[in-house]
Amino acid sequence: MTTATYTVSGMTCGHCVSSVKEEVGEVTGVTGVEVDLATGLLTVESDNPLDTATIRAAVEEAGYEVVDHP
Repeated sequence: MTTATYTVSGMTCGHCVSSVKEEVGEVTGVTGVEVDLATGLLTVESDNPLDTATIRAAVEEAGYEVVDHP
């Protein structure tokens, strides 16, 4: 199992969290999704490593943005 963590910006409520969890959960290979509203952290579990662009696209589909860290 692989775990990857991303920071999502723009989430302000429980509905935001649900939207992100739903979109990311539909990505092929994802086995678990956790979202922390307070920190903006998105944790994605999968059987195999996933392409970051795929997760980013799912987050954007939900209406939010993955923050790049320098």
